[in-house]
Amino acid sequence: MIKTVTSATFEDAVLKAEKPVLVDLWASWCKPCIAMEPTIEALAKEFDGKVDIAKLNVDENPDLAQSLDVMSIPTLMVFKNGQPVNRVVGLATKERLAGAVTAALA
Repeated sequence: MIKTVTSATFEDAVLKAEKPVLVDLWASWCKPCIAMEPTIEALAKEFDGKVDIAKLNVDENPDLAQSLDVMSIPTLMVFKNGQPVNRVVGLATKERLAGAVTAALA
């Protein structure tokens, strides 16, 4: 399941999560972000129960996006134990993102 996070829920949903979390930082006007949706959905199914998947709209949460040093979108970040452990910027393949997630599970 893919959940939506905001500045208000980010700490509990991502930083305090027991499992690794893949966070998709996106905006509704971003065509590459929209193009990534099927890939994100496929990863959610593939890693169901092992990794949480979250979406953060950067237009609605600009302060958080800035604090995470997001300069371009889509940016996908993997968090483990409250820390960012991997970052993929731009349109990425499912295999590349799965590799980033798998590394966090090791």
